[in-house]
This record gives sequence, C-alpha cells and structure tokens, in this order.
Amino acid sequence: MTLKEFYEQIDSDYKDVIKRLCDEDMIKKFVFKFPEDPSFNDLTDGLNENDAEKAFCAVHTLKGVCSNLGFERLYEASYELTEKLRSRVIDNCDELYNAVERLYTDLIAKIKEID
Repeated sequence: MTLKEFYEQIDSDYKDVIKRLCDEDMIKKFVFKFPEDPSFNDLTDGLNENDAEKAFCAVHTLKGVCSNLGFERLYEASYELTEKLRSRVIDNCDELYNAVERLYTDLIAKIKEID
C-alpha cells in the first residue's frame, strides 16, 4: 500500500502531514521508525510496575510522536490517557490503556503493509 493509502486506512489526514513535513520520503522514514520507538513499551512497563511517572512520561511522548506523524486516532487515545495520568495516579486506567494498545497494535500492522 502507498503512504497515502496508509493514512487513509488509519483515518488520518495525509494532506495535512505532507503540508507539515513536506517530503514523503522523510515521512515514510519516520513512519517506518515508529515501531522502534520505546514509548509504548515504556508505558506498558510503567503501568505494570505501578510507576505513574514512567507511564505518564511514556504516554506523553507517544502522544507527541503521534501528533507529529499525523496518527490521529492513536494521538486522541494517547491524549486521553495522558490527561488521566497527569495526576500521576494509575487507578482506573485499564480502559484507556486498552484503547491505546488496540490502536497501537493496529497501526503497527498497517505500517508493515506500506510499500
């Protein structure tokens, strides 16, 4: 699939990403690097370790990366979890984390389909 088709499949605005980042090759480079970003794994570890600071920093970073790359749905879910963890309290985060995890997993699978 093309990069444009990828953005369409993840319900994101390809034109906006191109307008902001200007170069499809550069966008593709960073999209392909996204699975290597440790933020999601750090978020998971932080929650599993009951380390609210680690979880907050990780999801905040994930949110920023998603914003920069135009991953709108994952950005929105990460934003919600960021705001929940802003108080550094982990209680009742399961539903928000599960949404982030589902969208993250789906996004990684879609990235693997890009030509």
